[in-house]
Amino acid sequence: MTGRKRLAGKRIAALAADGFEQLELTVPMKALRAEGAEVEVVSLRRGKIRGMNLHEPGKRAHVDRTLDEADPAVYDALLLPGGFISPDLLRQSEEARRFVRAFDDQRKPIATLCHGPWLLVSAELVSGRQLASWPGIRDDIVHAGGVWRDEETVRDGNWLSSRGPQDLPAFVRAMIDLFAEAHPIHAAASPLAVQSAPQRTSPPLVALGAAAFLPSPSGARRVLRGAAALAVGGLAVLALRRVVVA
Repeated sequence: MTGRKRLAGKRIAALAADGFEQLELTVPMKALRAEGAEVEVVSLRRGKIRGMNLHEPGKRAHVDRTLDEADPAVYDALLLPGGFISPDLLRQSEEARRFVRAFDDQRKPIATLCHGPWLLVSAELVSGRQLASWPGIRDDIVHAGGVWRDEETVRDGNWLSSRGPQDLPAFVRAMIDLFAEAHPIHAAASPLAVQSAPQRTSPPLVALGAAAFLPSPSGARRVLRGAAALAVGGLAVLALRRVVVA
């Protein structure tokens, strides 16, 4: 006879946009659902959003609710996956910034990794907090007043953070522990670090060499890229004309 699932009855929001890191959304979602949680993908637009495997396009994920449809009050916890693109889009959205602030104001659990903390930085929540992230955004965290730790998991009160997909096994275990706790969560769970870990001396090799192995674009991709370049060029010409006229 199996015991009761640890997250039965919990409702989790996974906030992501196009360009989310594939494994950082799908692996935690599967683990959460296996523990009985209901997980909804919340995003900037309806339909399906595109995942990425580093620089390579991945599979799409169905969006359950857009930010204007999602009420933070109905969720018990928040998952913020990373990726090079998704967090950058989300941090520019006032709705997304309000969404994460609502969770933190109520001391609800927030689990994030990789570039996910970018949104916490732009929501002005990082000052005085300690967290891990992809090393490339270490300086963003430090300049926002946070303490960056180069560790596979960092727990600070209602926050759990990790550096990237290499930390997923430890991240998932700690995330389930965090989400299973009663909230609001007040006390820090890790000893406070007074100084950030130093900057890395070089970027992770897996990211540094990934683009070198990508295939050349197909004919269709060349057309799309050409159209995008023309669109950007057209916008630049319009902007220049407006400057000249003014």
